[in-house]
Amino acid sequence: MNPKKRTQKREPQNRAKQKQRLFTMLGIGLFLLFLGYVTWQQTSSGEALAPDAVPDPFIGPTDAAVEVVEYADFGCPACRAWHNSSVREQMFTTFDDQVRFVWKDFPVITALSPKAAEAGHCAAAQGKFWEYHDYLYEQASGLEIDQLKQYAEAVGLDTTLFGQCLDSGMMVRKVRAGEQEARRLGLRATPGFAINGRPLNGAPTFEILAAEIEQALGN
Repeated sequence: MNPKKRTQKREPQNRAKQKQRLFTMLGIGLFLLFLGYVTWQQTSSGEALAPDAVPDPFIGPTDAAVEVVEYADFGCPACRAWHNSSVREQMFTTFDDQVRFVWKDFPVITALSPKAAEAGHCAAAQGKFWEYHDYLYEQASGLEIDQLKQYAEAVGLDTTLFGQCLDSGMMVRKVRAGEQEARRLGLRATPGFAINGRPLNGAPTFEILAAEIEQALGN
C-alpha cells in the first residue's frame, strides 16, 4: 500500500482517539466538579454537625471518678476571672487523676459569644482547643469574626481550615446543645458547673470546689 495512503488512513483514527480522550477528560472533570459541589454543600454550606459528632473538650482521664463540667462563655468577664484564678490547676494538683475537667458552652453574655464558642470547637477539630481557649481568656481583645481568625493564626492553627469551619456554621448545633444542657440543669449565670451531673451555680473558690469533689468521692 502507498505509504501516503496509510498515513491518510491513520489520521482520521488518530483524530477519533484524540476526541475520545478529550471527551473522557471532560467527563472526569465534570464528575470532579459535581463531587466538589456536593462536598461543598455538605461541609461548607451550613450543614451543622450533630452535637454527638463533636467531642467535648476535656482534661484528665476518661475513667476518672469525678467529672467537673464548666459551662462557660468566652465573652464572660467572670469566666475569664475564674480561669485566671488557677482554681482548675489547683484542683488537678490536689486530686490528680481522680478528676476529669470538661468544657461545655453557655454563650449568653454577648452577641458575639456564640460565634466565639463555635471558634473554640473549630480549634478543637485541629487538636488545639485548650491553646485557643487560653488565648481567648488571656490575650484576646475582642470576639469579632476577623479577630477570632487572627487568634487561630496566633496559636498555630491551619487558618484556611479554621476559616472554613467557622464560616460554614458546622459547630452551631454543638454550641446550642451545651447551652440547652446548662439551662436544663438550672444554671443561671456563667460560669456554671456540674459535679458528676449535680449543678453548682457560680464560680467556686478552690475550697468550695474541693469540698464538692471530696463529697463526690465519698470522703
